[in-house]
Amino acid sequence: MSRALPRSLPPPEDHAARFAQQREADRSAIAEDYVELIADLLQEEGEARAVEIARRMGVAQATVAATVTRLQRDGLVETKPYRGLFLTPAGQAIASAARARHELVVRFLLAVGLDPETAEADAEGLEHHASEKALAAFARFVAKHEAGKP
Repeated sequence: MSRALPRSLPPPEDHAARFAQQREADRSAIAEDYVELIADLLQEEGEARAVEIARRMGVAQATVAATVTRLQRDGLVETKPYRGLFLTPAGQAIASAARARHELVVRFLLAVGLDPETAEADAEGLEHHASEKALAAFARFVAKHEAGKP
C-alpha cells in the first residue's frame, strides 16, 4: 500500500517559478525534437527534408517551415538550396544531448518494468521535462539495475 504524500501549495514565487520552468521546457522541447529528428534523418536517410519532417511529426508543412525558420534564427539549422536541412554544430550538440536524455529515460523506464513500446512513447515527453537532478537519479538507478543490484 502506498502512502500519499502530504500536499500543500508552495509559496507563490516558487509556484510561479515551477510553471515558468515547465513553459520553457515546452518551448525547448520543440526545438530539441526537430534537431533530433533532423540528425536521425541525416544519419538514416542521408537527407532531412521538410516534407519528411512534417510526415514523421504529424504536422503541416507550414508548421515545419515556421519552426525551421525559428531554428535557423537560433543558429541550430541551415538550409541549402535543393539539398534540405542540415544542423549547425550548435544544433548537433543539442541533438546529441536530446538523444542521450531520451536513451537514459527509456533505459530507466525499462528498468522499472515498462514494456519497450510504452517506454519509447513515454520518453518522448519525459526527456524534455526531467530536471538534471532527476536525470542523474535515473542514471544512478539504471547503473545499479544494469549491474544486477536491487
